[in-house]
Amino acid sequence: MPGVIMGTQVTTEPGFLVVEIDGKKTQFPISTVLRAADIPTGLTYAQVGAIKTLANMVVILIRTLIAKNVLDEDFLEDGEYDLSALIQSIEDMGGDYTEPDITVT
Repeated sequence: MPGVIMGTQVTTEPGFLVVEIDGKKTQFPISTVLRAADIPTGLTYAQVGAIKTLANMVVILIRTLIAKNVLDEDFLEDGEYDLSALIQSIEDMGGDYTEPDITVT
């Protein structure tokens, strides 16, 4: 997908970043631009599934607090959020508001 940085056209081709300045294209091999050492570490494959589980645990907490009348469905309005926005965020993380599953996969 092309992008523009300060008037410079930046695109990609397989294995390359392509920078075009005033009609002149220069290819930079991605292997020299992005090295494995530059990629942050610390998040493992197993932890990615745990993010979905954590999102579902938040669902269970919210639904329990609503059911016990500790919170109502408008509890986030003061912070300019609403329950539907929270549900969308949870689903974006892989969670499910209607049927949360708290097993870590």
